[in-house]
Amino acid sequence: MIDFDWLRTHWVAVVLMLLYTGVLMHHAQVGRRASRGLGDYYVGGRAMGGAVIGVSFFATFASTNSYIGHAGKGYQYGLPWLLMAALIVAFTALSWVLVAPRLRRFTAHWDALTLPDYLERRFVARGPALRATAGVVILLSSVLYLVAIFKGAGNLFEVFLGIRYETAVGVALVIVVLYTSIGGFVSVVRTDVLQGILMVLGSLTIFWFVTDAAGGVTRIVELAERPQTAGLFSWGAGVPFVVLLGIALSGSLKLLVDPRQVSRFYALRDARSVSVGLWVAVIGIALIQFCLFPIGLYAHFLLDGVTDTDLIMPTLVSDPTVFPVWVGDFLVIAIIAAAMSSMDSVLLVGASVLYRDLVEPVRPAARPLVWSRAGVIALAVVSAWIALRPPGGIVEITIFSGSLYAVCFLPAILFGLHWRRGNAVAVLASMAAGVSVLLGWMLSGAGAQVHEVFPALAVSCLVYTAVSLGTRPALERWPEG
Repeated sequence: MIDFDWLRTHWVAVVLMLLYTGVLMHHAQVGRRASRGLGDYYVGGRAMGGAVIGVSFFATFASTNSYIGHAGKGYQYGLPWLLMAALIVAFTALSWVLVAPRLRRFTAHWDALTLPDYLERRFVARGPALRATAGVVILLSSVLYLVAIFKGAGNLFEVFLGIRYETAVGVALVIVVLYTSIGGFVSVVRTDVLQGILMVLGSLTIFWFVTDAAGGVTRIVELAERPQTAGLFSWGAGVPFVVLLGIALSGSLKLLVDPRQVSRFYALRDARSVSVGLWVAVIGIALIQFCLFPIGLYAHFLLDGVTDTDLIMPTLVSDPTVFPVWVGDFLVIAIIAAAMSSMDSVLLVGASVLYRDLVEPVRPAARPLVWSRAGVIALAVVSAWIALRPPGGIVEITIFSGSLYAVCFLPAILFGLHWRRGNAVAVLASMAAGVSVLLGWMLSGAGAQVHEVFPALAVSCLVYTAVSLGTRPALERWPEG
């Protein structure tokens, strides 16, 4: 039954949502026409400029994990939580400096379209083990990340639209599947530009109105003077510092290795585009993170008795005493854009790996684009179904996904781009050792004192280095051009 009172109140959201959806469908059609083969569908024909890829890079990263998960966690962890925002900005810059230039050149040289595809060629793998193992890790991490994004989008729709959580997840599913499956990478990047602009404007708007409703930016010092909130300004009060640092590293290290992030570099057309993209990505991510991460602190002036920090942002956005109705309507669309910008990228990466690295080597299809589009739909449906009963909070799920990527791929990508030694055996050994330590450390409960990413990443890097030094390198010289 249509709620006409709701429509009259939130007509701005309805109009913006219709316009937004129309633009998504237009981009889907543009992408469909531009996608004549897998190279176009997966990496946009390697013909994109630095500005659009820079926007796509930060828009892909800053999803509901930033707007809902990370913004809310400031309520629990306090001012030290800004450490993660700082590391995210720093690792964005490092990704464009250390990874982008050579990965763009190497993937173009070998015509690699996915990360497992690149790893197989870089490390001259003789059998399917490396490619298949990397593909399985990416699929698992992609599903976990999608579950977190669906949870954030579901929470937002549930609070704002007043609908059941299950229905809210279904709405997000339908929207993202339509334009991602049809248009591929071109559609995703074109949409990311729109979404990136909305996200920057939305972050600035959120910070302005929340701090104003809380009594001004400088009022935050009052929290330090209250006995019940003074701990929010101390290292180790909300969470042990070593654990906080591990969480921050897990969330930011993936900027160097997460396939949905580094796949952007495949699409850059030339070396100059890397320089342009660097500045666009760093400025965009800095504006978003440093506007959103303090929101949880200011929420102490506006909300009481918070038990689920993932609901802080949806609750604030829906509160007319914090945001005028028309501003709240705009912010809902901005946060939806944040969810879509990550979902579409993760879906495309997961579906491309599913077909290119797991299906095609066993049974090549006569119509690979059809299989790739079917993979997008299947991956989205499975993730949305799991999100109906998610295994944890948004931040916890995304942090584990980031940890998995870091221990599996950081040595292979970072060392592999800058050190000629290394081979498929070294990569597989480092992945096995890193994942074993990661899971073992978590199950032992030691993560409460030292975050599992530290020992797991250290072991992964040491094993890769030791095996590389003790075996013959796969490459004698770097690819030319």
